[in-house]
Amino acid sequence: MASDAVKEFTDANFDSEVLKSDSAVLVDFWAPWCGPCRQIAPMIDELAEENPGVSIGKVNIDENPGVAQKFGINSIPTLLLFKNGEVSESFVGIRPKAALQEAISSV
Repeated sequence: MASDAVKEFTDANFDSEVLKSDSAVLVDFWAPWCGPCRQIAPMIDELAEENPGVSIGKVNIDENPGVAQKFGINSIPTLLLFKNGEVSESFVGIRPKAALQEAISSV
């Protein structure tokens, strides 16, 4: 991951880092072999840098299948925006940065 602002979420830390977070959390479900996932990675880095009050991170679905299965991730990239431990918005595939920023700003 290019940016220190982007966190790594795992099966082990997902509950504490995402579901129990006091702030909004944007989670990028991805895999290293996924071309579109690599394509949006710089945008995820930018969103993390530009939104310090929001926790933004990634879940490698190959290494953390439990979280991916729990949330029914069938296609990647999938981005889920959590607020108070609940999914408030979901995005599948490549989405414009402005759409993601609008969702982040609304929580």
